Amino acid sequence: MRDRDEQGLPSGPGDCPAGEGSGNADAAPLLPFAPDCVIGTFVQRQKRFSVELCLDGAPVWVHSNNSGSMLGLTRPGAPVLASPAANPARKLKYTQEGVWLAESAVPGPPLSSSNPPGPVPGGRGFWVGVNTSVPNRMLEAAFLAGRLAFAEGYAELTREAKRGQSRLDGLFSGPGLPPLWVECKNVTMVEDDAACFPDAASERGQKHLRELMDIVAHGERAAMFYLVQRPDGHCFAPADFIDPAYAGLFYEAAARGVEIYPYRAVVSPRGVDLGGLLPVRLY
Repeated sequence: MRDRDEQGLPSGPGDCPAGEGSGNADAAPLLPFAPDCVIGTFVQRQKRFSVELCLDGAPVWVHSNNSGSMLGLTRPGAPVLASPAANPARKLKYTQEGVWLAESAVPGPPLSSSNPPGPVPGGRGFWVGVNTSVPNRMLEAAFLAGRLAFAEGYAELTREAKRGQSRLDGLFSGPGLPPLWVECKNVTMVEDDAACFPDAASERGQKHLRELMDIVAHGERAAMFYLVQRPDGHCFAPADFIDPAYAGLFYEAAARGVEIYPYRAVVSPRGVDLGGLLPVRLY
């Protein structure tokens, strides 16, 4: 079991302590977006996986791979960043990547898709990354860039690694080191200054925590990699007000030696970079 200092955990309960610094805003992001992204304005979300935007005055449907509730991120008129589909034959030509969250209740004016994506005018706010494939890709990109301290010394990362009847997002291996199993989660919700997961009840998430506890019980390392794709949370906590069962398992897993790594993502129209490690609020 790794100690709390190594994991970025506070020594006990309390309010959000200060976290590590963010990434270099001038450096190229680890996960750059395609240059031909567009920005439209949010109209509606249907069946969670389809989002209607208004793009240059016309309705356009884009794909969303986010199965969560996206609580607070479906405000009509909010600017939405969408990337072109890798497959040009796909029915929905774009994928939702981010939502602009204005600090006031009224979002800034929409941008024309003919302009290159840039900061949204008309008020202060920030981008929230909602693409749930990003944490898995970030785990690999950050590892290859040597930016995951908890995986130092490991030589290889296997994606979608199978263990028994389960699959976990990553398995690190290296000479003389115990296997390190990692499950990735995307975090888009902040409540009371804490970035929280999940934003909807998650039996699958509960299963992952049980699996990770079993891994630790068998003498191997196990970790949760939470990618917090918004800048306003100053620590991380399980969303006990949404899924108390998940929160209970989270605290149990942390006590049993499952390592908890909530990293802040730096989201911009250029792409997504890895920021600092957030402290965990344990109570």
